[in-house]
Amino acid sequence: MEAFWTGYAWPTILIVIQCMAIIVPLLIAVAYLTYAERKVLGAMQLRQGPMVVGPFGLLQPFADGLKLFAKETIIPSGSNRVVFVIAPMITFLLSLIAWAVIPFGDGMVLADINVGILYLFAISSLGVYGIIMAGWASNSKYAFLGALRSAAQMVSYEVSIGFVIITVLLCAGSLNLTEIVLAQKGIYGFVNGFLLTPLLPMAVVFFVSALAETNRSPFDLPEGESELVGGYNVEYSAMTFALFFLGEYANMILMSGMTTILFLGGWLPPFDWAPLYWIPGPIWFALKIAFCLFTFIWVRATLPRYRYDQLMRLGWKVFLPLSLLWVIVIAGGLLAFDLLPA
Repeated sequence: MEAFWTGYAWPTILIVIQCMAIIVPLLIAVAYLTYAERKVLGAMQLRQGPMVVGPFGLLQPFADGLKLFAKETIIPSGSNRVVFVIAPMITFLLSLIAWAVIPFGDGMVLADINVGILYLFAISSLGVYGIIMAGWASNSKYAFLGALRSAAQMVSYEVSIGFVIITVLLCAGSLNLTEIVLAQKGIYGFVNGFLLTPLLPMAVVFFVSALAETNRSPFDLPEGESELVGGYNVEYSAMTFALFFLGEYANMILMSGMTTILFLGGWLPPFDWAPLYWIPGPIWFALKIAFCLFTFIWVRATLPRYRYDQLMRLGWKVFLPLSLLWVIVIAGGLLAFDLLPA
């Protein structure tokens, strides 16, 4: 019996506690990201945003969540009921399991695997399945058209994201996310991060591709309200719609986390200066993610939606050649100056 507890039960309980320590704060962050988005958009449009539920509207996310979870889930009569219900679950679960390899600080990671960046890339690529399943199972032309748009869009921008990741791997010399962060320490003697190196154009390409990958404005073509009514989730309501909603915002946080790890120095302070290290690493990590999320919202407030041909042209005719060229430039530069990581 003792062997059971020491060999199976306690390790399982410990893993569950670690998972909950990641998932619970993440869900709270998702809830308050919706609040922050409405407040920031309100400020940029010279209005107040949520102000009624709780002081300064701080309880508004919980009111919205309670409303969605209390409503009746309506399933269209002509839909494939099983696939219709499973699709939002897949989208939501994929947005959570990616966090298993994200390092929040030095040694603060659930699974410190040596191919962490490939794991993240694979999980982000699987996100299209939930959207395709939702569009097909809804038995609606609007939903199906939105799903097809989303599939084409995500596949198009994943190619350039892949090449951007290759440039970072060439400079860091590792697929391990912790090693990638540590490789950014003290670049040029005082800066932590790849942002002030030749990788700056790739950081821009990665962030814009992240906007497209998460179906955010100005690339929110799959949800185009003006022509598709609501896109792939037009037939969803209540709990199933809430899962799509949570999945989208969790993916925003995830892509901001990836941007932070790959280009902004992860949990390291922005400058390699001793007093800055007094602030714990997870706080720096959270602040950098918050900055990226603010940029997500800022872009939504300022840029109009792209036409579909413009979206595809940017992905295939601008980002793909540029990222491929930069792989060659970075690899050639590292080889020419004998700077390849050991």
